[in-house]
Parts: sequence; structure tokens; C-alpha cells
Amino acid sequence: MHLFTEPQFQAQAQHYVAVLASRGVEVQVESIEKLNARFLRLNPELALCVDEQGLWLCANGMKMQPDWQAEIPRLKRASLKSEMIARACQLAEKPRLIDATAGLGHDSLLLAALGANVTLVERHPILFTLLEDTQRQALVHPYLAPIAARIHLVFADSADYLKQCAAQPYYSDVVYLDPMFPQRDQNQQAIKKQAQVKKQMQLLHLLLPEHGEMDLGDQLLPLAQQIAKRVVVKRPRLAVFLNDQQPDTQWQGDACRFDAYFQLDYQTLG
Repeated sequence: MHLFTEPQFQAQAQHYVAVLASRGVEVQVESIEKLNARFLRLNPELALCVDEQGLWLCANGMKMQPDWQAEIPRLKRASLKSEMIARACQLAEKPRLIDATAGLGHDSLLLAALGANVTLVERHPILFTLLEDTQRQALVHPYLAPIAARIHLVFADSADYLKQCAAQPYYSDVVYLDPMFPQRDQNQQAIKKQAQVKKQMQLLHLLLPEHGEMDLGDQLLPLAQQIAKRVVVKRPRLAVFLNDQQPDTQWQGDACRFDAYFQLDYQTLG
């Protein structure tokens, strides 16, 4: 993969090259005169770029990184009563929570802002490095720092990580799942008619192709149920149940819903 940068950011770029190499990604640095919108349009292939704001994923004239600072207005508005996800995950109890489907980390950020201690698991080396860079920036931000400090990033395959947890005397209060590509849905056309995917997600879909890197998350549900008092699954409102399992309860919104699965004998966990 190519990494584009201007001469003044060469040292930063080499740092990211070393980090990605340690995670099995070979990156070739190309120094360019000006990293701007015109350059990105003329170089539409999927690549990385580095500027004063850190590491970016770019393609098709766009660039993106997990933008936690843009979430601040929502975090300031959020409360345990107003957020459906807070009720589904019982955030009033300040739970230990595993987010096994990291994405851009926005849900984890909200969960941490509302009191959870979050373990955020991501297996893709480039996405993990983007998340790591975003958290590094958040930890020196006056508002985000105490929130980001409640998020622990883990570079691992979620299925493997949950299996390791199950093999040890470990439990989590909540495992949260938000599969990126909820297919096999009974109401495909209705789901497709929802608002177009945002720029960040468009690039993320290029990085994580639907047929290959990503799976439906079906295998994660039974693994999560082995180690958690409750498993909360975020789904499009009209989507089928994950792993075809009927949830114990649901919270319904206009565009999405939260399916919750309770561990009946959770008192024996831990």
C-alpha cells in the first residue's frame, strides 16, 4: 500500500510505516509536493496519507480518520436517560464492556462517556492503527482525555479474543456487537433505501470488503454469551436477528434497534 506525505511530515510517516510493518502491513512512502484535494482526486486508489493531523485512509478523492472530536457535541448532549444504547447496556451500573466490533470507535466513545470501561477489539491492522492514532490525539484533548482513558484498545480477532476470555476465569458485564454488514435481511430493499453511507463508512467499506475481511458477526454472539452477563447487538431496525437467535428484549428506534441477550446464570460468572 502507498503512503503519501509532504516532506515536512516524513518523520511522522516513517513512524507509521514501522508501526504498520510490525502488524504485517507493507507500506511504501511517497513524498509529494502538496497533499491536497486535487492530488487525492488524481490518485483515487486506496492508500494512506500523513499530514499535521496524523494518519488518514484515502481513496476516490476523499480521506478519513476516526473523528472523535466531531463526536463532542453528541457526547455533551448524551445522558443515561436519552441514549437508547445506555439503557440497553445498563450503563448506570458503570459496566466492564467489550466492544467486539470496533468500527470507527464512535459507539465505544459514547459508552465510555456515559461511564463504561470499554475494551475495544479490532483485528484489521490499518483500522487498528487509525484508532490508536485517534485515541492518542484524544488523550491530550481537554474534553476527550478522561473519556479516552476509559477505552483500552486490543489488536486481535474478536472471535479469538472472546475464546481466550472464555478459557480464563474472566467475565464481562456486557459484550457489545455492531456487525458492519448486516446482510441476509428480510427487508433488504427497505434497508437499502436508508440514508447513503457517510464518507467515513464509504472508505471503511473499501478497506474491509464485505466478502472477505468482514463476517456477519453470527459466530460472535454465542462466544460473547459465554463470558458476559448480557450481550447487546445493534441492528438496522428491519434486520433479522443475529445468528437467528431471538433476543430476550429489544429497544426500538427509528433507524436501528438494540437486541439484548441475558446470561441466565450470570451469578456463576467470575
